Amino acid sequence: MRYHNITKADMLNGSGIRVVLWVAGCEWHCKDCQNPITWDPKGGLFFDNAARWELIDALKEDYISGVTFSGGDPLHPENRATIIQLISDIREAYGDTKTIWLYTGYKYEDIAYLVRRVDVVVDGPFDYQLADKKYHWAGSINQRVIDVKRTIQEGKVVLYEDY
Repeated sequence: MRYHNITKADMLNGSGIRVVLWVAGCEWHCKDCQNPITWDPKGGLFFDNAARWELIDALKEDYISGVTFSGGDPLHPENRATIIQLISDIREAYGDTKTIWLYTGYKYEDIAYLVRRVDVVVDGPFDYQLADKKYHWAGSINQRVIDVKRTIQEGKVVLYEDY
């Protein structure tokens, strides 16, 4: 997997103050994407062990609510194995004390089996014709901000609410 950046104090990509991993690789190529530099799966830097530990270590601060995987698309086929392992590593290191958010162009129903240990999934490709700057946590109203734990419990998609 390749990545472009690790942001260590972000307040725009999920609830609270977050660490964000910006991965390389996206097959959606949405018109008016805010991160087209991340589309190329061969772009950016190789996500090596040093980057893995930089990310995991950045979560130790008490003021950090959790991690957000964005990009690009964290579930691009070239990213999936590494992202799934990172989710496992973060859960092992921090349990449920840190939340995990994941942005993807895939629909939740198609990737639910991959994101069972994630807290919130923002699904669906960005649609510039449905863009809404007031729609919290997503860029366009076709995207859903899904509370994964409640979705699993209730057996139907439950949208995330900021409590």
